[in-house]
Amino acid sequence: MPRILVTNDDGYRSEGIHALAEALRAIGDVTVVAPVEEASAIGHALTLRRPLRLETIADRTFAVDGTPTDCVNVAITQVFKGLPDLVVSGINKGWNLGDDITYSGTVAGALEGALLGIPSIAVSLRATRGEYDFSHAARTAASFAGAVLRRPLPLRTFLNINVPKGHRVTVQAKRNHVTSIAERHDPKGRPYYWIEEGENAWHADERSDYHVVRDGYVSVTPLHPDLTAYDALQAVEDLSVDNAAEVR
Repeated sequence: MPRILVTNDDGYRSEGIHALAEALRAIGDVTVVAPVEEASAIGHALTLRRPLRLETIADRTFAVDGTPTDCVNVAITQVFKGLPDLVVSGINKGWNLGDDITYSGTVAGALEGALLGIPSIAVSLRATRGEYDFSHAARTAASFAGAVLRRPLPLRTFLNINVPKGHRVTVQAKRNHVTSIAERHDPKGRPYYWIEEGENAWHADERSDYHVVRDGYVSVTPLHPDLTAYDALQAVEDLSVDNAAEVR
């Protein structure tokens, strides 16, 4: 049976990770290694300035007092003692779409797996104020997990899946983001700042993850960690030549 690592950024107590792990047990041996506390919007952070602790919660369920990226690395070195066959991160309470994926701890868990050469998937569900029903998202994740195990993705590529219904292959949406930061004051009159929900204007693109989920479909976006702006290589080379000439 394939060995599957399940992680998230909502913490090991989240209902989403338990639903995901249960669905994946139909296709492999599942081990959960997730943060002790919620680590949302922490991005691809790695803890370097303090020690990490690994706690056994139950059979094949562990907690790490760190980030999703920490969890993947601790799981590989201390739990699996090698690379698993698949990493699945989620199910996140709230979509991870467009430029927001750069902040997402859920996506970071899958990104770390991809960086280490492991087929990986991130799974997110639309946020709601009521009870969450993870069943459809869990089934969708298990279906794609099975497909990825049968037909591996290109090296260092992973899937970012956002779930309402149906599914379409998408591209990452772009948006114009205006950050909103509120200034407040403590009892001694000293200012402090709270980052609030920003204002968003999404670029029109019918194939983007944002537009597809708004239309009610599951968004499946292939991503990779190569951030090179290939279209800009020539411009930078020309810039370097000009700069070298000025220096001389």
